[in-house]
Amino acid sequence: MRPIMNTIQLVAGLLGIALLGIALAGAPAAAQTYDPRYPVCIEVYTIDGSSIDCSFTSIAQCAATASGQSAQCYANPYAAQGRQQGLASSPPRRNR
Repeated sequence: MRPIMNTIQLVAGLLGIALLGIALAGAPAAAQTYDPRYPVCIEVYTIDGSSIDCSFTSIAQCAATASGQSAQCYANPYAAQGRQQGLASSPPRRNR
């Protein structure tokens, strides 16, 4: 009687782990909302909620898209921060 109980417990435990793995693997992965390649995002508000699109290169470009909609443009908080154009780079440091 004892070996049968151990087998049942082992099978139940393995089945539980398998079901948990299937549940976690079946959940869709969320896409990254903020694309770091673009410095400006738009958030469009609808009855169903809101959506964020970070595919704009300027506030003016975003504002043209937002015109006539319930939307807001803002700076992408995850945009790649590069060196500003027009600034001369400093010469490399030399050790003596």
